[in-house]
Amino acid sequence: MTDTLTTLLQRLDEPAARYAENERYYNGTQPLAFLAPESREALGDRFGRMASNIPRLAITSLTERLRVTGFAGVEVWDDWLRNDLDQTSTIAHREALLLGASYAIVWADHLGRPKVTIESAKQVTVLTDPGSREVIAALKRWETATTTEAVLYGRDEIVRLRAEQTGATTAGFKVIETLANPLGMVPVVRLTNSDRLLDEGVSEIEDLKPLVDALNKTLTDMLTTSEYVGRPRRWATGIELEEDEEGKAINPIPEGNRAMVSENPDSKFGQLDSANLGGYEAAVRILLGQIMAVSALPSHYIGQLTATPPSADALRAAEASLTARAQARQQVFGRAWEQVARLIVAVRDGADPHRVEPRIVWADPATRSIGQEADAIVKLFSSGLLPADYALQRLGYGDDEITAIRQARRTAAVDAAAIDLSKLVN
Repeated sequence: MTDTLTTLLQRLDEPAARYAENERYYNGTQPLAFLAPESREALGDRFGRMASNIPRLAITSLTERLRVTGFAGVEVWDDWLRNDLDQTSTIAHREALLLGASYAIVWADHLGRPKVTIESAKQVTVLTDPGSREVIAALKRWETATTTEAVLYGRDEIVRLRAEQTGATTAGFKVIETLANPLGMVPVVRLTNSDRLLDEGVSEIEDLKPLVDALNKTLTDMLTTSEYVGRPRRWATGIELEEDEEGKAINPIPEGNRAMVSENPDSKFGQLDSANLGGYEAAVRILLGQIMAVSALPSHYIGQLTATPPSADALRAAEASLTARAQARQQVFGRAWEQVARLIVAVRDGADPHRVEPRIVWADPATRSIGQEADAIVKLFSSGLLPADYALQRLGYGDDEITAIRQARRTAAVDAAAIDLSKLVN
């Protein structure tokens, strides 16, 4: 156990710097890149921070298209709702898209019911078998006010550990409690944001970082230019200059003065041409084009609007690449959520999780109006190609909503037939 614990603790600390950098980009607090010392000196304290937060937009636009609506093959939707996974699953997707991975831990609560918690990759890590790629061990570590707590998850047992200090890394942990694991598999599921076999998970904003840095630098240069030469600079000749105690010339006409007056009849006044900021606009458009190519964000998501508003069909066509990317993430995350469903059934019913075969159901990631979607589904239903329950799933209704709709339809049918149920009782 000691070697496994040490390995997991080291794996947990390895990506800490990368996680911190990704979070800074997501929050828009990353330092400015490519900023020349002259520009920094010119800005001084008049310009605190410049960040066009494209990374948050890229992650949010994908997350909002990843919505689980049900499961087929197993009855787990009530447990799903009881654990608030209809809401927290979105957090898991966002964490995985940002950090490269997120986790779900499935165990039993004090009443013996399945309990599912969403975990951050900053606190949880796993070891996988290189042959089967099955999780063989997992660790969660967190801090309290005075201690560092950890839980080591194995196939046969679960061990709780504690270090009597904060900030403990690989040393000082002692076993507090050991529990048997009747599931026969590690109850920790990893959601990995990757489309390759051997990746440990990659952030969705990894390719965006240099482009966002270049965009922020261009915007900073534009504001610096606007500050100094965007307004026409004024000049005056024939005015006597005064000096301060250190021998430096004092401007007789402060910058804030709207009127310039001189008693010298030979004085002349004028202004220089203002700077043309059009070159910065062209540079920003080029960078936004690269950002759109890398992130699959359509132009109307990042504010590049045309004089003529696009039609609904044009908007859907522009979002086709983003929709395809969301569908790819559904396939990647779907296997993890199906594993969560297996563990829920195993905890609840005592079944072998290897024999449970759930199938996840996702909401359509494409952007459509309710009228368009309903019209297409009604045509398929009317032609007999789709049953009623499946048509409701295609419309985005969850299992609980479909059950409520069926009950309401039965009640309405009984009321419409005006049947007095009391007469049917002998």
